[in-house]
Amino acid sequence: METFDSQPLSRFSPVTPMQLSTLMAGMNSTCTLDPIPSKLFRECLPPISQLITTIINSSLCSGSVPPSLKLAAVTPILKTPGLTPDIMSNFQPISNLPFLSKLLKRGVASQLKSHLSSNNLFEPFQSGFRIKHSTETALLRITNDLLLSSDSGNLNILILLDLTAAFDTINHTILLSHLESSLNITDTALSWLKSPVHHQFIHINNCTSSTAPLSQGVPQGSVLSPLLFILYMFPLGKIIRCHNLQYHCYAGDIQLYISTKTITATTHSPTVSQKLNPGCKPTTFN
Repeated sequence: METFDSQPLSRFSPVTPMQLSTLMAGMNSTCTLDPIPSKLFRECLPPISQLITTIINSSLCSGSVPPSLKLAAVTPILKTPGLTPDIMSNFQPISNLPFLSKLLKRGVASQLKSHLSSNNLFEPFQSGFRIKHSTETALLRITNDLLLSSDSGNLNILILLDLTAAFDTINHTILLSHLESSLNITDTALSWLKSPVHHQFIHINNCTSSTAPLSQGVPQGSVLSPLLFILYMFPLGKIIRCHNLQYHCYAGDIQLYISTKTITATTHSPTVSQKLNPGCKPTTFN
């Protein structure tokens, strides 16, 4: 367990009706699990805002998620238009969550980001799913580093790694351990993050499958999932840095690069994959 100078995130703060209105902005889609359309929710917000706020705050303060908000309807979507629908791997499972579930997760994601930013806990070389970061920030840093190294007369070796089905690789137990030991998330806040282990069913046209638990991974389509993914990747930076490698990540795309005077200078040291594998195995990044 690490020692922290920062304050822990031990509980999520209750939301106010005014904050509720902000969280609801831009939420347009309706899930098959919703009793009424999302548009009607927004139009009726003033008279029901206190009721919705009470439901959300009850979840935040108790550290648990109501069972009805843990269910997701999964719709398979082709990854790229034009791919053949006969191959299952051409689809990605998009989870459609109830309106209140999306609203609740938006509130949690906002407070998590605030905790990470104020305590400087974000991985510095991760450009994915972060405000004021993008593929451009990743590309600019890597290009700048490689050009500076080339100007110094070095040779550069660039290795590109990609996590296939990245969101599906997340082990819940390992994720929760990272949140507590590396990111100082404790008590009721950690309990809440333990709670929303989803149950889901496949929904295609008017047909639905039986319900099954999501035993590993996080649902694609949830606003909280991208944030949890980059937090799950957090230990990877430490593993790479301890071997004196340079790197930059965009979500599950990892760029490793080494600068050397001669190619032969690298032959006496272990390969990059040998360096990474011992650290990757216990955290299931492979």
